[in-house]
Amino acid sequence: MKRILLVGAGLLITVAGVIFTLQGVGTLGGSVMSGATFWAAAGPVIALMGLAMVTVGLRRRFGS
Repeated sequence: MKRILLVGAGLLITVAGVIFTLQGVGTLGGSVMSGATFWAAAGPVIALMGLAMVTVGLRRRFGS
């Protein structure tokens, strides 16, 4: 059960990171984050953290 939660949370965090990046670079508008360089830099970091969580969850699932 923990593995499923880890993969699910990782996927959500990855999607959020991608959205933050797109808002930061100005591709997605209509938000306070639109055009803000902080989110353009923080978004990819957040997305990579989410992908790391997915990877750990999948390795545990197939490794056990």
